[in-house]
Amino acid sequence: MFNKVALITGAAKRIGKATTTALHADGYDVIIHYHHSRDDAHALADMLNAIRPNSAKTLQAGLDVVNSGDELDAFKEQALSCFGRLDVLVHNASSFYATPLDGTHEMMMAHWDDLILTNAKAPLLLTHAFAQELKINQGSIISLLDIHADAKPFVGYPIYNMAKAAHRMMVQSLALELAPDIRINGVAPGVNIFPDDDQNPELNSQTQAILTDSVPLKQIGTPEDIAAVVVFMANSRYITGQILAVDGGRGLTLKGG
Repeated sequence: MFNKVALITGAAKRIGKATTTALHADGYDVIIHYHHSRDDAHALADMLNAIRPNSAKTLQAGLDVVNSGDELDAFKEQALSCFGRLDVLVHNASSFYATPLDGTHEMMMAHWDDLILTNAKAPLLLTHAFAQELKINQGSIISLLDIHADAKPFVGYPIYNMAKAAHRMMVQSLALELAPDIRINGVAPGVNIFPDDDQNPELNSQTQAILTDSVPLKQIGTPEDIAAVVVFMANSRYITGQILAVDGGRGLTLKGG
């Protein structure tokens, strides 16, 4: 008897950690991908292995591994060697920060390269790399998107908006390209978790309070809210190409901004 296997990018903290924990609780063996968060990744693996032995393994790599065919092949082989199969791929890892247009050309290019890589390029090329294994297992792909990627741009974040919009279209395009063997869907959070302070200092406590008040349900969501939908999509055999907003109704109030 084998368990299904899920690979979650950016799995060590926040939404990634909640998603990994939820998939594990649903019976999946999990591959915890991380870049810099080694201690968090190993602590999560230890916690999950204490619940079910030999059910969680860690995998370290930057998403720029997709820029080299040889490095990407090596990453794929490392992932598949963890449990010998792959059934679910979760594109969670992402960069998120403001990119004001008054920056230098060099700064804009650096932001472009990073935000496009993590939010669009890596999801596409990782999907391409693992497509054959997922096809064999009639697997599933779930992408973490953003309610602002659907014609509701977040002011001050133009490159991030563009990158997530590309990722959103990837989900819808690949649903057609990969059918009938692989399902791909997306989850679009709203105000489900605030970025770390060192990532987005402009999202101070006052701004966070304003954002929370803008949600019809008058509360921010939790990483667990997102994780529950990822598990649902991973197990839903007749859903593909769909993007579900998990945002407390905030998307209904947005015109962009």
